[in-house]
Amino acid sequence: MFEFFANLFGYLLQFLYGLVNNYGIAIILFTVIIKLILLPLSIKQQKTVKKSSELQEKMKVIQFKYKNDPEKMNQAMMDLYKTENMSPFSGCLTAIIQLLLLLSIFYLVRSPLTFMEKIPQDNINNYITQLQENGKAVSQVYPEIDIIREHELLKEKNPDDQNIEKLNIQMNFLGLDLSKIPQQNMTDYTVYIIPVLYIISSFISIRMTTAMQEKKSKQQKEEKEIRIDGTTGKELVPQEENNEMDAVMQTNKMMSWMMPIMSISIAFIAPLGLALYWLISNILMIAERLILNKVIKT
Repeated sequence: MFEFFANLFGYLLQFLYGLVNNYGIAIILFTVIIKLILLPLSIKQQKTVKKSSELQEKMKVIQFKYKNDPEKMNQAMMDLYKTENMSPFSGCLTAIIQLLLLLSIFYLVRSPLTFMEKIPQDNINNYITQLQENGKAVSQVYPEIDIIREHELLKEKNPDDQNIEKLNIQMNFLGLDLSKIPQQNMTDYTVYIIPVLYIISSFISIRMTTAMQEKKSKQQKEEKEIRIDGTTGKELVPQEENNEMDAVMQTNKMMSWMMPIMSISIAFIAPLGLALYWLISNILMIAERLILNKVIKT
C-alpha cells in the first residue's frame, strides 16, 4: 500500500521537479501542495479537537456517576457522542493519514529513481552491478541514492541508455546535498543542519500543543469547584476526577512526543530530502495551527 502511494506521489514530485529542476525546491512545493490538499481535513480535525475538549467535562461526570457500572457508563458515553454528533474514533483518521504519509514519503525519497523517475527495476539492478564491478560501495538500504551520486560513471558505461539522463537529479539545495545520509556522513557538519532545524520546529510545535492543552485544562479547573463548600451553584467535581484530568493531560503530552521522536530517528538514517520534507511540513503545520486556532471558534 505504501509503495502505491509513493508511486502516486512520485508523479507529482516529478512534475514539480520538471518545472524547477531542483530536488529541494520540488520537495518544498510538493509539501505545500500536500498540505493544501489535506487542509479540509485539518479544519475538520481542529473543530473536532475543540468540540472534544468541550465534551471532556460531560464525560468525566458520566465516568464518576457510573464508575461502578461499566455497562451503563459505556452506554451513556455512546449516547453522549450520538447527541453531540461525534465519533469516539474521530481522531484515528488523522493518525492513520500521518502514518501513511510518513512511510509513503520515506519510500519515495529512499527510491526516487523507482517512484519519481519511473526507471525499470532491471535497469536499476544493472546500474548496481556496474557500480559494484567498479569497486563502488552500494548501500543495501539506499542503492538508488548511490546510483544518483555516481551518475557520471554510469553515463560513461551506458552511452546508449535512454534512462541514463534521469539519474542526474539536481540534489544540491542551498549548498546542501539532499542525497546525503547523516549516519553515513557524520564528519560533515552540513548534514545536521536540516535535522536540527526539524528538531527545533518539532519542539515549537509540541510546546504550542501542550500550551493550548494546559490553558484549556486550567480554564476547566477554574470553572469547577474541586471540593464541596455549599456556597455556589456550580457543578461539583470530586478530587479524584481532577486527578484524572491531570493524568489525561500527562498522557497527551507523552503521546505528542512519539511521532517527532520517531521522525527524528528516521531523519538521521535517511537522505536529507526526507528531513527537508518534514521540516517544511512542520513549519506549515505551525502556521496552520495558529491561523485555524484564531479562525475556528467552535
